[in-house]
Amino acid sequence: MGIVTRGFTGRGRADPQLPPGQYLVEDFPVLSAGPTPRIDLDHWELTVVTEAGARHTWTWAQLQALPSETITVDLHCVTKWSKLGTRWHGVSINTLLADVETAADYALMHSYGGYTTNLPLDDLLDGQAWIAYRYDDEPLEPEHGGPARLLVPHLYLWKSAKWVRGIELRNDDEPGFWESLGYHNYGDPWREQRYWGD
Repeated sequence: MGIVTRGFTGRGRADPQLPPGQYLVEDFPVLSAGPTPRIDLDHWELTVVTEAGARHTWTWAQLQALPSETITVDLHCVTKWSKLGTRWHGVSINTLLADVETAADYALMHSYGGYTTNLPLDDLLDGQAWIAYRYDDEPLEPEHGGPARLLVPHLYLWKSAKWVRGIELRNDDEPGFWESLGYHNYGDPWREQRYWGD
């Protein structure tokens, strides 16, 4: 008698859409590094600062007036949950940077509340990242990063900064909040880049 049941192929992922080590959730867990800031839309703004110090700023009304799109993406949290087929609406980072002159290689995202996270600029371009302000056809709730958050679905979710307020374009790579505390500098869920050394 064999010790392996016929058809057994190991402990592979049940769903090929799931990166290694992840499990599916139906709800949308809320995880934050600090308290949820409440931002008055009359005072909300998004600023891009280039490596040369040039500033580009959008008010809430100006952001809403930019060309926007609806995207459906999978989310993968470093704490191992994944949520598939999430529906968002927002402005592509390509649109925001269309008239911004830069030779930067990196971006440091800044949030209301003081959170930061770093990314290679290439990971924000070519239709890979958005400033999202609607989720499931509703305004984005504060606990999920509203009024607006960065959305970079091909990386672990901590890279998708909640309550975004600024993009600092840089020539050098400066680790953000979690990266300074030992999380991986890049955070690719398909390579299980959770912590430094992964």
